[in-house]
Amino acid sequence: MPRLHRLSEIARKTLETHPCVVNDTAPWTRLSKSLAEARVALVTTAGIHVRGDRPFTPGEQTFRIIPASTPARDIVQSHTSIGFDRSDIQRDLNVAFPVDRLRELVEQGELGSLADTFYSFMGAQRTYDGLIDDAAPEVAHRLKADGVDVVLMNGT
Repeated sequence: MPRLHRLSEIARKTLETHPCVVNDTAPWTRLSKSLAEARVALVTTAGIHVRGDRPFTPGEQTFRIIPASTPARDIVQSHTSIGFDRSDIQRDLNVAFPVDRLRELVEQGELGSLADTFYSFMGAQRTYDGLIDDAAPEVAHRLKADGVDVVLMNGT
């Protein structure tokens, strides 16, 4: 991530005035079982997808489906930005999408199981209407239908 003082004035001002969504109404839901019994899904805003899927475009507010069985080598990132260096993700996907670490935790009995499907969104959004109104509720519905108890959400 570049330091603000190293960016051009216009890039710096753009980042400093970036609109952020504040959600004070999201309910807290206590996990009703141990993690060793829980079904876990991975959701990311790293703009990754299965190799061969349609790449994300800047500002896109849809999602990509990543089958949980997809090998890490078949998952690629199409999100580019001056705001981060992608080289670590290219060397090890688990930096932004810790799928191998989750598989290890299931094997060790620390997590119950993994969802059948993981999801990816494009980060660095300027507006959020499509996410809030369409994409996020659709993914939430799919996660619930898959019996997911816990979602690990991360991004770049």
